[in-house]
Amino acid sequence: MGITQQRFMRRGVTRFIFCKTIQAVTNIPTRAELTGANATDLSPAVSDVEGFSLENTPLETPDMASTFTPNIPGEDKADGSALTLYEDKVDDTLETLLSKGVEGYIAILRKGDAPGSKSMDVFPVRVGSRSPSYTTSAEPAKFKVSFSITELPALDAAVPAAA
Repeated sequence: MGITQQRFMRRGVTRFIFCKTIQAVTNIPTRAELTGANATDLSPAVSDVEGFSLENTPLETPDMASTFTPNIPGEDKADGSALTLYEDKVDDTLETLLSKGVEGYIAILRKGDAPGSKSMDVFPVRVGSRSPSYTTSAEPAKFKVSFSITELPALDAAVPAAA
């Protein structure tokens, strides 16, 4: 039996929201934390995305009964993650928000702001660096923000219901 899908392009749908705080120990924001003064929708400024995924490092489990070396799931880790953002010529709000050392949460709404959809990933982060991208090419000015993932992210969480 086959599956039926409604495929989509992430650009124009997926949202990247920086939350200063999330109270729940699960790292899942409430609607107010996702949309209020605590939150900044970075999506309109995002030019490129790196990382924001969890990888598993398998552990080899050889034994004397076989020449085959099986493995089991090992530790989880998040590799380097970064957002490249467009730079504003007159406003430095994003640069201030994402200064080196700032801690917060990057909430990624993979299928957009679709309440109830289990398509939200939330990464607890600390800004490791923020640096402008220089080029002589004819392209918009940008800067790159590198993040350290500081705790286990909440994956496949339900997008909170609209108020």
